[in-house]
This record gives sequence, C-alpha cells and structure tokens, in this order.
Amino acid sequence: MKTLLASLSLLLLLLPGPASHAQAANPALGLPTITTSDGVRLYVRVAGQGLPCLFVHGGPGAGSQVQETLAGPLLEQQFRMVYLDQRGSGRSASAPAGAYGLPRLVQDLEELRQQLHVEKWVLMAHSFGGLIATAYARQYPQHVLGLVLTNSILNLPASMESMATHGYALLPAATRPALDPTAPLPQRFGMVMALLNQQHLMNRLMYSSDSTAARVTRAQRGQTASHDFAASLYQPGVIDGYLEDFSVATPGLAMPVLVLAGQQDDVTGPQHQGFHFPHQRVLALPGKHHVLLETQPEVQAALIAFRKTLR
Repeated sequence: MKTLLASLSLLLLLLPGPASHAQAANPALGLPTITTSDGVRLYVRVAGQGLPCLFVHGGPGAGSQVQETLAGPLLEQQFRMVYLDQRGSGRSASAPAGAYGLPRLVQDLEELRQQLHVEKWVLMAHSFGGLIATAYARQYPQHVLGLVLTNSILNLPASMESMATHGYALLPAATRPALDPTAPLPQRFGMVMALLNQQHLMNRLMYSSDSTAARVTRAQRGQTASHDFAASLYQPGVIDGYLEDFSVATPGLAMPVLVLAGQQDDVTGPQHQGFHFPHQRVLALPGKHHVLLETQPEVQAALIAFRKTLR
C-alpha cells in the first residue's frame, strides 16, 4: 500500500500549471464561495439556464476552471451549470487535518446541493471526478436526475495500468529504459509518469493536438491554485476509498447516463466498455482525454439528446 500511495502522488504530474496554495485566496479575491460543515470555503459559481448540473472535476485536485472557461459557453446553453472546485483544489481552501477522503468529498456535494436549494440535479464528471460522482449517485440516487461521464475514471488502478502501458509507448525508443511488464503496477506507473514529465511528453497522452494544450495553458495563466487534495493522496486514510472499482456499482444505478469517451483516451483507458448502467448511452468520440474541449459540436448534440431523457 505504501508504494501504491507514493506512485499515486505522481498523478500531480497530470495537473498543469503552478502548484501554489490558495487557502486564503477566496476572501481576498472576493470569489463566490460556500462553507462546508467542517468550515472549508469552496469556490462555487452558477451560470446558464435550465436543469441544474454540477461539474465534478478531475485531477485529482485540478479544479473546474479550465472547463468553466473553455467549455462553459457550450454547457451553459444546455444546463444551469454549477462549477465547484473541490476542497484543496483550484480556487477552494484546504481542508483541516487532511480531510480529503471520498466520504467527505461526497458529503461536500450533498451540502452544496442543500445550500443551493436544489432538489435534483445532473452530475457531469471528468476523469478522476467519475469516482466522486458515481459514489455520490450511489449514496444519493434520489437527488440525481442523470449522470454525464466525460472521459471518466471509475476504476483508478485500471486507468493507471492504461497510462503506464500507453505512456511507455510514447517515450522515444532510444531513451526509454527497459520496462518489466511483471513489475508491480505502482513501480511501472511511477517510472513512466516521471519520464513523460521529464521529456515534456505528457500533453501527447492528454490531448489530441498541441492547440488544445495551448488553449488550456492560456486558460490557466495567472490563476492561483491549491493542489492540497492531490498531495493528500500520500495519506493511507485518504486514498483507500478511491481504489474501489465503481464500475461494479453501475448496474444498480437506474438514472439516465451519458458516457462520452475519447476513442484515443489512454488516460482513462477502455473502462467505458465495462459500464453497465441500465439506462446508458455510450458515445465514443474522436479525441483523447478532453472530449469536452476537443469535440464540442458532437458533445453539444449528445447533450441536447440526453437532456430530453431527463425528468
């Protein structure tokens, strides 16, 4: 377990931009916030019209700012979007005593719903956020109108395996060390992620084009961000809940589900093939790990059709 925790910390490498902390940023900047029952200020912004839809960002700890900026105009045509930065992420404050376990993250979503006086909402998740959104839907199905899973991870070890395998293939043959396929997953994952970062090849795993990577960089420019949530994965009491295979729970979730997968998404991997929601539509789109940014016309059409299934 200790080795796994150490390697999971390398997911920080997937978070572009500076890792400066912002625990006191919200009051100083006047950003919109809510306060949780344990006293953590969370960044929240509501925009758009229609059914309420919570964006559950990935990372872990990436914040919602990139999707809010680059996909917001599209999403807000279909839903009343609720952009949340999870505790210790983006523009939100850090948690006391490292309180970042999955049950606490799920509780934050429920407290936000109550504070917004929303009876039911759609949850739209990206990447690591799929774990949090699915855990919430399992615990509070009566408050979930539907799920939109975009490049979403429901089995973290399986995604780590995919990243290790396909990330290794991106490394130039002349520079990559031998990789023992029988070595423990944490060892292989940690080595490959470190090499991708050192050789500035991470964007090739994440995005279909350099232009998308450049747009993300511009959207993040000047933003102060906390990465305390991601750093908390060192702690055994935090990570345990995130290692569950949530695809096992999918047959028991009866709400409508739209799965938007990237045909070349080697970060998530082919997990969507193992989702068995009773009322799901799976749409594989051109692109890698950010279909919300790279295939917006197709995403818009899919969201329009999905919205008609919600009651």
